[in-house]
Amino acid sequence: MDRRALLKGGSVAAGAAALATPAIAQSQPEVRWRMASSYPKSLDTLFGAGAQIAKRVAAATDNKFQIQVFAAGEIVGGLQVLDAVQNGTVECGYTLSSFYIGKDPTFMFEASVPLGMNTRHHNAWMIHAGGLQLVREFLADYNIVNFPAGNTGAQMGGWFRKEINSVDDLKGLKFRIAGMGGQILSRLGAVPQVLAGGDIYPALERGTLDAVEWAGPYDDEKLGFVKVAKYYYYPGFWEGTAQTSLYANKDKLAALPEAYRNVLEAACAEANLWCLSKYDAENPDALRRVISQGAQLRAFPRDVLEAGHKHAFQLYGEIAAQNPKFKKIYEHWSAFREKELTWFRIGEFPFDYFVYSQRG
Repeated sequence: MDRRALLKGGSVAAGAAALATPAIAQSQPEVRWRMASSYPKSLDTLFGAGAQIAKRVAAATDNKFQIQVFAAGEIVGGLQVLDAVQNGTVECGYTLSSFYIGKDPTFMFEASVPLGMNTRHHNAWMIHAGGLQLVREFLADYNIVNFPAGNTGAQMGGWFRKEINSVDDLKGLKFRIAGMGGQILSRLGAVPQVLAGGDIYPALERGTLDAVEWAGPYDDEKLGFVKVAKYYYYPGFWEGTAQTSLYANKDKLAALPEAYRNVLEAACAEANLWCLSKYDAENPDALRRVISQGAQLRAFPRDVLEAGHKHAFQLYGEIAAQNPKFKKIYEHWSAFREKELTWFRIGEFPFDYFVYSQRG
């Protein structure tokens, strides 16, 4: 064996080992951030998506950029994450913009527009059609930069103590529902309540609530709703998609080295896919399990869906007439939605409908 070749090879190997440490970390500072989540640790997909971001950021920077993730209530309540990020209590948060429409209904566009678009439509609008830029312009007033970082996909309609046979059955119903869906349901006679995930079950158990919606079977099973409400309705027409996001304090983000900002953005994009695919993988089995535990599946009556659609778009028009920020995004969103639905009617829906109609 040629000793000089061996030594040369050893030098190359040593050099490769040195390069194995992420190059961006070799001359970068150590940074410590805190992330406040809107979700409890028991929700391993929604809380877990934030943890996944932290894990990937640390790995890509040789642990020089670390994000410590705190569950809802550990630093701030699940519905106070935006405020905590805005005022710098924490550097970032993992949350759902629907929680904050009380501040401005324009928040709905980032997460979900009732009876609007599905997840693929929404991702296309956000990533390639200008939606993200419009939302970021809006969030700049709150000192926040958002990164899409998760999605539940289409959600279930929730758990009810009694059957819903018509719109009249919604009247007076105390219903835990977040976001714009609550305002629409109130026009149908329901009494919407906004509660964070960890507070819902006790309220339903005590009878403070008559119905709750959260996400889908995988999370709903974890929260135990089947134990206290047996009627499980679909579809959740107020959330045909539900995008969660990482909210970064604008000033803290600007202070990061550019390489760290790029790593954070990439980790959020990965979490966006990770979260959705995990729900798509877990929900089918979870649905079977909750049915075995006594859940009775029910479809919302047609008149409920049609009334919801009518009142939703009436409401959007009313808000747009009074709120310039809402109007700007709504007009852009509406134009894109119309084009997207036209394409999906041709390119996607016929295939899906045929496949779903077949047996085996």
